[in-house]
Amino acid sequence: MTQKDLPEVLAIERASFPNPWHETTFEGEIQNEGISFPLVAGHRTDKKIIGYILFWKIKDEIQINNIAVHRDFRRRGVAEAMMQDVLASAHREGVVFASLEVRSSNKPARTFYEKLGFKLIGIRKDYYSNPPEDALVLGLNVAS
Repeated sequence: MTQKDLPEVLAIERASFPNPWHETTFEGEIQNEGISFPLVAGHRTDKKIIGYILFWKIKDEIQINNIAVHRDFRRRGVAEAMMQDVLASAHREGVVFASLEVRSSNKPARTFYEKLGFKLIGIRKDYYSNPPEDALVLGLNVAS
């Protein structure tokens, strides 16, 4: 992800989340090289951005901070491909654990993460706003 990708990324972000990240948040992640890894997925034919994933790598752990797919490309394996690529790359680099937060009411996302092997490891009370909601903290042993 680069600065020039932000208009497309922000459009996907705003269509995907009730509390979308601000442009400056993405800019900060792009600039935080070495810790933050913002990646985009593009459409093969027209080269438009159809999804993105953003994660932090700190020592032997990764934290998935954000993932979204353009509504026209959902349920086609884009998110799974992005996650599998990130997890495989992380494993090759010696990462042993991955974590993320998800809204407790977001059953489709929870099912998706569970399919990838993520398990509930904790709850963050009142983590989200608009609407207020707990976050489920999910974790995955990447080394296995």
